[in-house]
Amino acid sequence: MKLPGTSERVTMHTDKEINREIMVSLEQRLWYYLDHPEKIDDRLLALQREWDVERAIEANASSLALAGLLLGFSVSRKFLLLPTVVAGFLLQHSLQGWCPPVPILRRLRIRTQGEIELERYALKALRGDFAAFDKPAPATGRDRDLPGEVLEAVQK
Repeated sequence: MKLPGTSERVTMHTDKEINREIMVSLEQRLWYYLDHPEKIDDRLLALQREWDVERAIEANASSLALAGLLLGFSVSRKFLLLPTVVAGFLLQHSLQGWCPPVPILRRLRIRTQGEIELERYALKALRGDFAAFDKPAPATGRDRDLPGEVLEAVQK
């Protein structure tokens, strides 16, 4: 059995219509920021704080597991079933990119890290961060610090 790559496992297991709506929403935001470039910096800051689907799953799973352990030791041992189920879901998600919470989180429009990064780089391109790379490099290629320029551009 071939397991999906990390970057595509969630979108691969998400309803095509949800994936399409997420991309349409991204495109609409880009059109907005094309008309309002002065707001791009604020959006980039918001994207740094946005939780991706992996983080949401990890936070919810660990919260449920800890609650199950606490209740299992203080109320009834039956609650110890909760962390067992949650651990199984986490394992399933790590291998396949799917577990029962994923469709719910995706319907709530919680995006993957790749989708968030796509918006980040699109906004940076709209802002003009990558314009320096349109210029041809000198003949030797060593007269400018291209790796340094690339790192500087993607870290903005």
